[in-house]
Amino acid sequence: MLGLTLQETRVYQEAKAEGREEGERIGEERGRQQEAASLVLKLLTRRLHQELPAEVRSRLEALPLPQLEMLTETLLDFTNLAELLTWLDVNQLDEGDRAPEVSD
Repeated sequence: MLGLTLQETRVYQEAKAEGREEGERIGEERGRQQEAASLVLKLLTRRLHQELPAEVRSRLEALPLPQLEMLTETLLDFTNLAELLTWLDVNQLDEGDRAPEVSD
């Protein structure tokens, strides 16, 4: 052989770099989603003048980033919790429509 270990090969180094970049991208996406969910929760709590029930908080935290972005454009129109629940029922994705979750 050439005296190279697997870790020293170009293919291994490229695959390792690609894996690192993908991991960073996924981490950044998760971070953006979590920040958006946190902001939406704060805004809704203030807008509706009440703490949101745990079930509603869970539903909001599970929304993907595009849904959270849609909600930020709409939440100032809500005047009560029922309007938020209606929005969630209409706009929340079904399980089959969700992007696949990435395991750690």
